[in-house]
Amino acid sequence: MITHPSFTVEPWGLRETELNLDVLAQSESVFALSNGHIGWRGNLDEGEPHGLPGAYLNGVFERHPLPYAEAGYGYPESGQTMINVTDGKIIRLLVDDHPCDLRYGRLLEHERFLDFRTGVLSRTARWETPGAVTVRITSQRLVSFTQRAVAAIVYEVEPVDAAVTVAVQSELVANEQLPRFEGDPRVAAATESPLVAEEHFAQGTRLRLVHCTAGSALRVGAAADHLVEGPESTRWASESEPDVSRLTVTADLQPGQPLRLVKFVAYGWSGERSLPAVHDQVDGAVAAAVSTGWDGLVDAQRTYLDRFWAGADVEVEGDAQIQQAVRFALFHVLQAAARGENRAIPAKGLTGTGYDGHSFWDTESYVLPLLTFTAPEAVASALRWRHGTLPAARERARQLNLSGATFPWRTIDGAECSAYWPAGTAAFHINADIAMAAMRYIMVSGDTDFERGEGMELLVDTARLWRSLGHHDADGVFHIDGVTGPDEYSAIARDNLYTNLMARRNLLAAAAVAMRHPDRAAELGVDDEEAAVWRDAAARMAVPYNETLGVHEQSAGFTRLQRWDFDATPPEHYPLLLHYPYFDLYRKQVVKQADLVLAMMECPEAFSDEEKARNFAYYEALTVRDSSLSACCQAVLAAETGHLRLAYAYLVEAALMDLGDLEHNTRDGLHIASLAGTWIALVAGFGGLRRSAGEDGKPDLLSFVPRLPEALSRVAFTVLVRGRRLRVDLERSRARYRLVEGEPLVVLHHGEPMTVTSDAPVDRPIPPAPVRPEPQQPRGRRPEGRPDLEEAGPEAPE
Repeated sequence: MITHPSFTVEPWGLRETELNLDVLAQSESVFALSNGHIGWRGNLDEGEPHGLPGAYLNGVFERHPLPYAEAGYGYPESGQTMINVTDGKIIRLLVDDHPCDLRYGRLLEHERFLDFRTGVLSRTARWETPGAVTVRITSQRLVSFTQRAVAAIVYEVEPVDAAVTVAVQSELVANEQLPRFEGDPRVAAATESPLVAEEHFAQGTRLRLVHCTAGSALRVGAAADHLVEGPESTRWASESEPDVSRLTVTADLQPGQPLRLVKFVAYGWSGERSLPAVHDQVDGAVAAAVSTGWDGLVDAQRTYLDRFWAGADVEVEGDAQIQQAVRFALFHVLQAAARGENRAIPAKGLTGTGYDGHSFWDTESYVLPLLTFTAPEAVASALRWRHGTLPAARERARQLNLSGATFPWRTIDGAECSAYWPAGTAAFHINADIAMAAMRYIMVSGDTDFERGEGMELLVDTARLWRSLGHHDADGVFHIDGVTGPDEYSAIARDNLYTNLMARRNLLAAAAVAMRHPDRAAELGVDDEEAAVWRDAAARMAVPYNETLGVHEQSAGFTRLQRWDFDATPPEHYPLLLHYPYFDLYRKQVVKQADLVLAMMECPEAFSDEEKARNFAYYEALTVRDSSLSACCQAVLAAETGHLRLAYAYLVEAALMDLGDLEHNTRDGLHIASLAGTWIALVAGFGGLRRSAGEDGKPDLLSFVPRLPEALSRVAFTVLVRGRRLRVDLERSRARYRLVEGEPLVVLHHGEPMTVTSDAPVDRPIPPAPVRPEPQQPRGRRPEGRPDLEEAGPEAPE
């Protein structure tokens, strides 16, 4: 996308300088607006042309049956698919009876700009009708961060060269016609006209529709109100029917005389509240928006984002494209999470229907680390959603004859939706990912209420899962067998190292929190004996290692499998899962995405520096990155092991996953985890941010091991930790640490403890990176880069 000539590179926004129908669906994703509750794709105001129209509410879905050729005990019975709810952003335009469809007449000018600082999407266009009359169209839209249920649009049309009669039709549209779905017909049936009308209303400038989903029984309401400014000839009328509520404004305009419409839209939904309650909810929300006004919404949006950027911005010097990309990433991750308020963060956010709108482990392992250090309130909300699904997770564990909780691989409301159990049910590592996210949030935020409450319950139930899932062998070693780790090209493995190490952390954390809060532990039924069992399992956890090769094994016996024949695999056969049977993939040494490399990133204390270097080189030669979740992790370990140019290439791939449409599916929505991975590659990779265990029962410390690649001259970022705001400013030869806000903070710089205060910055030199042989990737799978990277040749010592 960003490499398309109509997209410019600039530091604080994304600009499209002309309309290109060949990338329209992709642009709808990158220009999407959301606040974590409401999502509006970046469709043109007039509704058509479009790639995929979309208006979404977090948590609103329809059920559909899951297909099985043969039934099996424990298989999930139904799937869940996020649906297109009532579309409130449509404003159709007719000029002298010509519908404004930019495929007809002549489009003389078209520009869109998404401003990361204001959260406003602006658009300007000059269109010549088939009748050779030119009009200027301008619009602005936002989805409010401060009024959670509200979105708003300002739409203006003005004749340029002749008097015209215009009609502007502002609509609420339910069961919008969507492009034909190519896939499971059960899903198509669930998403085609999923809303059953309950109420429609139009009076004056006010509109309202209320619907209910047939299968999931969720009630959805949308209301709109308008402010109209135009000449004396301006008239309007409203009408409604079950799936459409419409305000039509007409006016006779002279050249230079505009017609301006301000549209306020409010949404609400519930699986429990009555029709009158939802009706009143959306009416009240839209009335509050009208009272605030467009200017008030814009001012509040700017204030909200000013506060966010003060604690989250990453400054990059040396690569303008990466500077734009990381701010694009931060903005969209914020949009995915800001006002979710105890709802899931879907893998695509609310930018498209990819993955059916499901939430995966991506949230806890990629998105929440970023938010923990920049917007911790959103993390607490996401983890409370997980906690709210504990009853379903406990029931799933009982169904699988296990203790504690088994969280779903993919879900919207907490029920397992994966029909393929080797990659779904068997991916138990999601339990440890959730536990790790809770541990991270507690450590960084110092939120003791959460620790005693939801956090402790999550840690206890996940620890119980591991103890019942694993077993001690005759020598006392604790094994976790029959699981699938992050690498989905290996399934039903023995002792997946990532799962085992994360489970070990989970078990120890649960035992420690029970010791810190014995009264709460007693309420949860945790006694000294159970905590001791957890500590014993953690102490005896199996850690697969190949002594001959001197590397850790991704799972027991993995290094003894036959290697995939990369030389015989043509480039067009990637991703492999679309061209080869899983049976073949599962029995070969080939890695879809970072697995053991991710383990080294998340559990660095389990590996020596030399082990990390050997492991990274070994698995680099096997990893094909058929997943957008891989590049950022490989960037972190490449940087840590001294391969800074390679780390930079992986940063570029993670950063441009959607802006470059690298996987050719940005049309379905953005890859929120890969966007978060841009921050991870910069802050955890080149900034070297890690967590280091504190001494004598003290809290864990933040550790930094910074090093910059040749391509970047400076990287600066801020992290929030326990009420303090720490600014880290990196150049090639030195790191500067400055406490912007809060009490003195002890951190580590390349292993050296230092106290940072607000009195003066602390400067430390950056030692050179270790020099090691450059690792090799599978044939044809070098990380995506730009020409300057490809021409640089072999990596030189830093």
